[in-house]
This record gives sequence, structure tokens and C-alpha cells, in this order.
Amino acid sequence: MTSRLGVGVMAVCLALYIVVVGQRSVVMLTTKEPVAIAIGIALLVMPLVGAWALYRELRFGVAADRLGRTLDAEGGMPQAESELTPSGRIARDDAEPIVSKYAALVDAAPTDWRAHYRLGVVQDAAGRRKDARASIREAIRLERV
Repeated sequence: MTSRLGVGVMAVCLALYIVVVGQRSVVMLTTKEPVAIAIGIALLVMPLVGAWALYRELRFGVAADRLGRTLDAEGGMPQAESELTPSGRIARDDAEPIVSKYAALVDAAPTDWRAHYRLGVVQDAAGRRKDARASIREAIRLERV
């Protein structure tokens, strides 16, 4: 629940930033100075990019949460196979064999969204955030098909 609260607070802050920058861009565009107009155009693009990024991240988070709940309800979430560090990560020495095991399950069933999601969870616990997001993104894509 605290992570959802954090996401909500950050989304509100980013939305507020987008509104303020958008207002400043309009002010800059109404001046007669060419430099100010150029800055206003640049400031107008920034909120659009920010809004797009916020939308994509929230959409990813909602979809990943939905799949995680489904998998958890089915009893399919991976269990901790080794001692976790105080931060909840897999110990470095134990990470590679565990990730390899779940990667092999993905290779055995490349169209199973559950296998991709489990791999993403394990990669995240191993500290491989970029790989974890890619695996969970693939799980979302496969589940929609």
C-alpha cells in the first residue's frame, strides 16, 4: 500500500510540474522576444513528453500489478529459494543460478506470460531492474494476446 501511495504522490507532483511548466510556456509564447518564444516552444514540448512518460509508467504499473495479483491468486509466484538480504534482494552468490532456472522455464514456454512474469520477479529480486522490467513488459504483452 505504501508503494501505491508513493506512486500517487509522485504522479501528483509530476502532474503539478507539467501544469506549471505549461503555464510558463504560454507566458513565454505571448512575449515579443524571439528567444523567449523559442524557450516557450521548448517548454511546451517538455510537459507533453512528461505527460506521455507518466501515462506509460502508470499503465505499466497497473498492468504489472494486475498480473501479479492474478499469479499470486493462482499460487504461482516464485518463492524465496535462498536467504534474502535485509533489503529483500537475493544474495549475489545465489542470484545467478536462480535467475538461470527461471530463464530456462521461459525458454521452455516462450508464450507463457506467467513464466515471463516469474522471471521478472526473480530478476528484480536479483537487482536486475532493467531485465525485470523487460520480462514483465513481455508478460503483459503475452497476456493481452
